[in-house]
Amino acid sequence: VELDAYVAAGAKVLVIAAEQPGGNYNVKRPEIDEAAWAVLLGNLRRIDEYAASRGILATVHPHVGTMIETESDIDHVLEGSNIGITFDTGHMFIGGTDPVAFSKKHPDRVKHCHLKDVRLEVAKKVQSGELNYHQAVVAGMYTAVGDGDVDIREIVTNLIKAGYDGWFCLEQDKVIDGEP
Repeated sequence: VELDAYVAAGAKVLVIAAEQPGGNYNVKRPEIDEAAWAVLLGNLRRIDEYAASRGILATVHPHVGTMIETESDIDHVLEGSNIGITFDTGHMFIGGTDPVAFSKKHPDRVKHCHLKDVRLEVAKKVQSGELNYHQAVVAGMYTAVGDGDVDIREIVTNLIKAGYDGWFCLEQDKVIDGEP
């Protein structure tokens, strides 16, 4: 049913995330054993194939607080499926993946791109557990592109040189806690 709406709207890309139980970005996710990885990867393959049969490109979005967050998680996806990656420079950086290195090593898997910049000193507090995700966003973890520690220019250059011709979506996550 969801893909019917995509087809009707002329959409081309489906971005999915592997939500953890409860869907709360602020809690540590459960560990994934090999049996659970087999199920997750099988589901990603099925989603990818079904979306393609409808003319839609499916991508998975590694994201803080989901079941696909860390470099190891992303490696499991790369090795166990062919689904495209929504390359979110901020979430990958926070999850411990070097986005510049990823843009050089796996440009063929990047099918959709979210450009975010991050302050490393705040991201490290999320990685260590000192701050949860919400607290870090409030503390200014995300910043305007060019003002943080992610080398957006090199990432974009690497992807374009490799033939990427998809969208570059500029993002800056914020928490609105009062009247604008």
